[in-house]
Amino acid sequence: MRSFPLPIALAARLSPVVVLAAAGWALTSGSSSEPQAAEKKKPEATASRSASAPSTTAVPKTYTAAPAPCDSIAEKTVKSLVPKAKTDGKEIKSTDSALRRTCSWNALDGYEYRWLDVSFEVLQSDEAAESSYQGRLKDRSGGGAVPGLGDVAYSVVDLTTEDKQQTREGVVVARASNALVVVTYNGSDFESKKAPSTDEINKGAIKAAKEAVAALLAGKA
Repeated sequence: MRSFPLPIALAARLSPVVVLAAAGWALTSGSSSEPQAAEKKKPEATASRSASAPSTTAVPKTYTAAPAPCDSIAEKTVKSLVPKAKTDGKEIKSTDSALRRTCSWNALDGYEYRWLDVSFEVLQSDEAAESSYQGRLKDRSGGGAVPGLGDVAYSVVDLTTEDKQQTREGVVVARASNALVVVTYNGSDFESKKAPSTDEINKGAIKAAKEAVAALLAGKA
């Protein structure tokens, strides 16, 4: 059995955004006698300022924690997309596992290599998640929208060649309320030096993304 170098999985950069809410207050004053008229100016001024102060009502977050990523993909899907891989996957250590979690599956079946990553990221608000979503798409082109996946989703497939070895990688980014789901799926053939077709990689990444988003929705608070 020959030994071949394995491609390096794409590491998703997570950039949680913190949103700060401003607080306001309101004071009221009752009627008073004429000798106290000079003191009315202070509460009246305060009441005027409070009229334009922002609301302190906090918008509840749809998701407060990331689901278990290794449980988000069905065993039969793992076997189909990553033959010979352990179906329970391997969770990648996170600096904050309540908000960011990733599971990885990879294996070599003969000369065919496949790698699958599924990541969840929970942000402070829908707006923060949308900003992060748009930021992830800035450096990606040639892909397209994935209808019916979360609130919005995008998929793209790229081909890279190193030392004549091709690797094709598909990435799907989906947003559902204040959470992001990022799926990375790639493959290579170390005998032919060719990569799987764009259709195979794109469909595999979207299939995994649909299951991951479904797992997120199932755990909705």
